[in-house]
Amino acid sequence: MTYRHFKYEGWLYALVFLLALAVRTIQLGAMPLTDSEAAPALQALHITQGLKPTLSPHPFYILSTSILFFLYGSGTNFLARFAPALIGSLLVLVPLLFTERIKPRPGLILALFIAFDPGMVALSRQAASPIFAITFLLIALGCFDKNKLNLVGIFTAFALLSGPSVWLGLIGIAIAWAIYRGVQSHRPAEPATVNVKEALVPFVVTLFVAGTLFFIVPNGLSAAFSSIPEFFTRWTAVSDFPASRFLISLVVYQPLGILLAIMALIRGWRHGSRRIISLSLWFIVALLLAIFIPSREISDIAWALVPLWALAALELTRNIHIFAEERNEIIGVVFLTAFIWAFAWLDFSGMVWIPSGTREYLMRFWLLIGALLLIVISLLLVAAGWSIRTARIGGVWGLALVLGALGLGGTFGSAGLRGLDHPEIWWSSPIPIQADLLKASVSDLSEWGMGNDNMAPVVIAGLDSPALEWALREHQVQVVESLDVSSAPYLVVTPLQNDPALSSTYRGQDFTWRKTFLWNETLPQDWIRWVTLREIPQTGESIILWARDDLFLNSSNQNSP
Repeated sequence: MTYRHFKYEGWLYALVFLLALAVRTIQLGAMPLTDSEAAPALQALHITQGLKPTLSPHPFYILSTSILFFLYGSGTNFLARFAPALIGSLLVLVPLLFTERIKPRPGLILALFIAFDPGMVALSRQAASPIFAITFLLIALGCFDKNKLNLVGIFTAFALLSGPSVWLGLIGIAIAWAIYRGVQSHRPAEPATVNVKEALVPFVVTLFVAGTLFFIVPNGLSAAFSSIPEFFTRWTAVSDFPASRFLISLVVYQPLGILLAIMALIRGWRHGSRRIISLSLWFIVALLLAIFIPSREISDIAWALVPLWALAALELTRNIHIFAEERNEIIGVVFLTAFIWAFAWLDFSGMVWIPSGTREYLMRFWLLIGALLLIVISLLLVAAGWSIRTARIGGVWGLALVLGALGLGGTFGSAGLRGLDHPEIWWSSPIPIQADLLKASVSDLSEWGMGNDNMAPVVIAGLDSPALEWALREHQVQVVESLDVSSAPYLVVTPLQNDPALSSTYRGQDFTWRKTFLWNETLPQDWIRWVTLREIPQTGESIILWARDDLFLNSSNQNSP
């Protein structure tokens, strides 16, 4: 069935889209590109320079970004991340494609949740992230639900060009659908007729045209198909990302979604709601796949966020309608719940400054437990004194107020708007800290010694860092395993070491390059400090920029060859 739309629905979706785009593009180029981002961005840049680089399995990102680089004449951090920011913003419009599955109001709330979800925002601000696969695959499913088979073929091709993450999503959706059909086996299946040929032609045309950039980059297709072995290698490699961090991430970044989803699950399974059962199966399967894949990454859990927020939207919609005669009581419950939670949060924050195991620390811990129990007891008393409906709606909106504010703080943090000194789990690590300073130093040395800030070539010796190549992309960069002692390049970048051959004829300056956050070495007290202050133990990797002596103004042999 098709649900009736409400007034100004289109304008509200447009507003949500603009908000999502703003959150994803504000200071988009402020954070330096990490190694995982810089590698495909460099490939896009090399395409615009007429080179034929070997492409990583992210052809849609590489080819679309190469168009941006070509149009604007150079590659910048902003342009390198603009394609995922735009596609990630389009994800908020996906609920419009499922109007026969979800009512207009929960659909709009779902769009708002997606717009400000910390994980989706973080992925939309990262180059070559899974946000392409998530958006295109969901659009393809929505078009299939509306029987728009031509569009299904087009967006399925885009999804297959989006990288290895699409296979994780496809497997999760297929398993969830199979389980759902098994659970609902007692109900007759809906007849479905699909004209595969109607979708096949647009799929093949889009795959060849978009996958080769109008046949300019033919190896784009091989990059697309290389995502299959790339995905399966993830089941043989092992990462140091613990599964427990997924749960920490959900509690810290999506507390409101978790609360509302749990309420929806209890209600939906008790009453046999097909919509909630199917979404819950999708969420559980996607979460388990993210946990059990050996080389897990934080981005893997993104496939579970869409059904999570869909469940949350369905539950929140049940608490929108408030009668005039119960308005004052519900407002009182909202403020009471928010006040007790604020007290609990202040108590939790204060535990950061107290050594663990002390008497005061234990007192604050039990005070925190007591405050949380007080919320439960207060809602039970309201339910007994007034009504269960008043307690439910007031409690939901009170917790939505405080947990929503907590999640919104995670959104701005994941977007990098707090700066690099406040790390987030959703960031791609390690992060180049002084990339801009290094770039400025190299430009200054080139200007002093050669009269042009981009003329001096740079040799990178003994370092494997695409982010370093990206930072110095405006110069002629040569990457070697070790420096030839017979050569005398103007500028050399090496690991932190005391090289006598360079020390005698070069001047060196060290830079803090890649900063790694020690998530696996954190203690419980460290996690409390991170949740409240966004501080975590970290370590840094230093490099040295060596400049030939004749580049300096006070050199006796300045400008000598």
